[in-house]
Amino acid sequence: MKKPEILIAGGDMRQLYCAAALLRDFEINILGFDRERIPDELELKPADRSGAYSCDFAVLPVPPLNSEGTLFAPCSSSVISAAAVEELLTPNGVIFAGKVDDKLRNALPHRTIYDYLMREEMSLKNAVPTAEGAVQLALEELPVTLNGLKVLIVGMGRIGTALAEILKGFGADITAAVHNSRGTAKARLHGIRAVPTSRLDGSYGLVFNTVPKLIFDDDMLSRFDKSTLFIDLASKPGGIDFEAALAHGIKAIWALGLPGITAPVTSGEIIAETVSTMIAEGSEVLE
Repeated sequence: MKKPEILIAGGDMRQLYCAAALLRDFEINILGFDRERIPDELELKPADRSGAYSCDFAVLPVPPLNSEGTLFAPCSSSVISAAAVEELLTPNGVIFAGKVDDKLRNALPHRTIYDYLMREEMSLKNAVPTAEGAVQLALEELPVTLNGLKVLIVGMGRIGTALAEILKGFGADITAAVHNSRGTAKARLHGIRAVPTSRLDGSYGLVFNTVPKLIFDDDMLSRFDKSTLFIDLASKPGGIDFEAALAHGIKAIWALGLPGITAPVTSGEIIAETVSTMIAEGSEVLE
């Protein structure tokens, strides 16, 4: 029996490792990667763009399209249109992508598109490489150790709780900034202090923000010392006024896409597992 075909189109190195993981159960073609960017050991083949309408599914990256509306393909020297992806799909081919928006739906109006980032298992698994990457970034940027450092985590969602557990292992002095009693309860469950966001002071050497809402405006940032390092892990619009941070002489880093940078193998495998599950669920998801 012929295996279903999946097109891995665009993205960074994690998409290649996603392709390698899917290769066990599917026929895989890749698009949007210069040949020299493909590790030989992965045994992946570029899509034959002369053989149209052969792939049953396409897996697009996070984000699927760039600001110009073409495929987000940082590992390709060529510009690839959304139409080029569609040409490689069967008439009923289904698309999976991360952070699906109107731009993608408008570019492929006749296609069924699902957002794998909306899956709970994807979010839970992806929190760990995100948190580990954030801590790695902090270690590279800070002139002091995490041990004993006063660290603030804004938000106790999946990434915030993963951060708390990792930072506890370093011996950091951790506080969670929360909006409600649920956040307070989660902080206590993880053995750290909680403080309402409205009552923050500037006594922290390191701040991780995970909330996609402006919290650190000019007034809030004025409470912090210039030596405080801010790392924003939230998706757009983020939680930090970066212009205000610059004006105050505070270093603030918007660390988007960390899993793909610090742990592409694990991140790619997580995407592969999620997409495989969605395909296996068949009519329960794809209808």
